[in-house]
Amino acid sequence: MSQELPPYDSFLLVSFGGPEGMDDVMPFLENVLRGKNVPRERMLEVCEHYRHYDGVSPINEQNRELMKAIKAEFASSGVDLPMYWGNRNWNPMFADTLRQMRDDGCKRTLAFFTSMFSCYSGCRQYRENIIEARKEVGEDAPIVEKVRMGFNHPDFVNSMADSLAAAFAELESGPNDVTVFFTAHSIPMSMADNCDYEKQLKETCRLVAEASGADHWKLVFQSRSGPPSQPWLEPDVCDEITTMHEAGELEKLVILPIGFVSDHMEVMYDLDEEAAVLCKEHGIPMARAATAGTSKSFVQMIRKLVQERLTAESSDQPVNKEAVGELGPWHDVCPADCCQYTPRRPAGVGGGRPGA
Repeated sequence: MSQELPPYDSFLLVSFGGPEGMDDVMPFLENVLRGKNVPRERMLEVCEHYRHYDGVSPINEQNRELMKAIKAEFASSGVDLPMYWGNRNWNPMFADTLRQMRDDGCKRTLAFFTSMFSCYSGCRQYRENIIEARKEVGEDAPIVEKVRMGFNHPDFVNSMADSLAAAFAELESGPNDVTVFFTAHSIPMSMADNCDYEKQLKETCRLVAEASGADHWKLVFQSRSGPPSQPWLEPDVCDEITTMHEAGELEKLVILPIGFVSDHMEVMYDLDEEAAVLCKEHGIPMARAATAGTSKSFVQMIRKLVQERLTAESSDQPVNKEAVGELGPWHDVCPADCCQYTPRRPAGVGGGRPGA
């Protein structure tokens, strides 16, 4: 690391953001879909999903709780960094947060993104947004550097295995008596072809399944927003429920949204409503396993990733980077061509996430 850089002096939680009332929903969706050729009808359809919950996405409140948990974990472990939080699509927005950090004297911050897997929308787009926010704030905006992806960190794997165990108990079943669907947000194939999203997801699913003793599992996807003519990652979770049920291969089901770190809108609507109703119609006992949220292991992982970078900054000795499985610890600094994506958008079609 260049000696000309100032030391790390702060921590930044980077997230997607979400509305906190019906008056927020349309402006929020306009932020999410800005620059994407999405028909207003599609936006209104997504708006109706929020109406089920009075326009409140839980993601902001969950990030507030996560901030509290990280602060306590830092304090108990001797990590002395003031903490900040910024969102891509809703308050607190990146530029506002960076402006506050600048005013507080912050020069260089370590950031954790609430996205555990590498792809354009889960990493590179955040980095691009932060670069634009820094330009808006000015030359004295703090430098932002993200910690590495923790998809195969043992603490994340343990957190997800614990979540599966609780879901098995809810169904009063052992891990070999239940089918496990790991779900993640579907992305366009043109995005997936230029990143390690699928590879990382499959590795994490394998590690969690092994840790929990689950032999019958499958990676499926949810929340796609593109047209049938545009290929996205498949199979869809609800399609796979129907397919396996019709084949007589689905007696009990646990769904773990491993691609999400909190129970935000897409998890609640796509799984807790649509998938749950479908399972009920088919007579399939289903349990939805919890996301990482503020679990002890997950928060501990965030602290360890931060400490890892702080140690690397202050020591010439090799730093222990915890990782399990075959892929090893991910890179600290994203390569210049990492997760590049040029959306192929037919007229009237969007290529990004519909909400959170």
